[in-house]
Amino acid sequence: MIDRRTLLAAAGASAVAGAAPAPPPRRLIVNALGGLADPNDWSESDQKNAVGETERKPLSARILADARASGLGAVNVTLGYVAGGGDPFEQTVREIGVWNWRLRRHRAELTQVLTADDLVRARRERRIGIIYGVQNAAMVGEHAERIDTFADLGLRVVQLTYNPANLLGGGAVAPARTPLTRLGREVIARCNANRLMVDLSHSGERTCLEAAQASAAPVSINHTGCRALNDVPRNKSDEELRTVAARGGFIGIYFMPFLAASSRATAEDVVAHIDQAVNVCGEDHVGIGTDGGTTAIDDLAAYRRHVAGQIAQRRAAGIGAPGENADTLPLVLDLQGPGQFERLAGLLARRGYSGRRIDKILGLNFLGFARAVWG
Repeated sequence: MIDRRTLLAAAGASAVAGAAPAPPPRRLIVNALGGLADPNDWSESDQKNAVGETERKPLSARILADARASGLGAVNVTLGYVAGGGDPFEQTVREIGVWNWRLRRHRAELTQVLTADDLVRARRERRIGIIYGVQNAAMVGEHAERIDTFADLGLRVVQLTYNPANLLGGGAVAPARTPLTRLGREVIARCNANRLMVDLSHSGERTCLEAAQASAAPVSINHTGCRALNDVPRNKSDEELRTVAARGGFIGIYFMPFLAASSRATAEDVVAHIDQAVNVCGEDHVGIGTDGGTTAIDDLAAYRRHVAGQIAQRRAAGIGAPGENADTLPLVLDLQGPGQFERLAGLLARRGYSGRRIDKILGLNFLGFARAVWG
């Protein structure tokens, strides 16, 4: 089945041997949900669709060069099962193994993030921090104690649901008012005990509100938009945003078509949703979770055709969401490529944001949230 990583195609990977180190970034940039795949390599996408990212394949020099040029300091990458066939537990464990291999192979360019201090260290060492996350906690099956195992394997972000409901609670397209289940509460408690982030992206509203209240630690919504500006299920209501922020949490705004009623979001839409989230949550709780990478699409017309087929497959599989249309793209066209973060910073500055507030949104707020949860 087609999961969101395939649509995004995202950014990242391995440098040419002997390449000069990238200059230290001017600010800490943390993408709370992104990727390190090649958006122009559709054979790679097709492999992911079939069995997950289980092949020991080096990451491309181009993708890493673009990520480094963008100033990216760290990114939460989605590992393992999201939707479709296959065993969620096995697929997730196998993909963690692949990423462990990649981190060993590309140790000069990439480093694993386990604590908040690792975010700072990665920036200091001019490496890109890799945060292990899942976008569907179905890999626990009926066994909340599996969270302990995944924590030992380096997982740091646990998104409870994808778009449909699972054994933990309701997703964005599940029937209205689907609650957080007993298993969901047990998983949250295990995440708290292991100091893992509980991510409520893709959750239904009732599950989101109940999970935020059930967690003993602050929670996050790592990639979303504001429903007040565009009323679609993948965006969050002011009540959800306010509840998460009031408990010390973090909200990441994505670069996705769900930001606009036309499903053709622009950079100005991203700024508008950031501004709305800041107004609702306060400037200390908002950041970015682009749901994409830092390499631009080479052939946009061909990519449009490819995405239309993927969206049709997602709809047929029951994992699509309103706002995913055959004639739209899972990205913001004027915020793609290595210059996206600096362009966003410029747009925020023109909106009247100070340099300090921009630094918070691009990375410091995530760092503060990480300190509260990971230590």
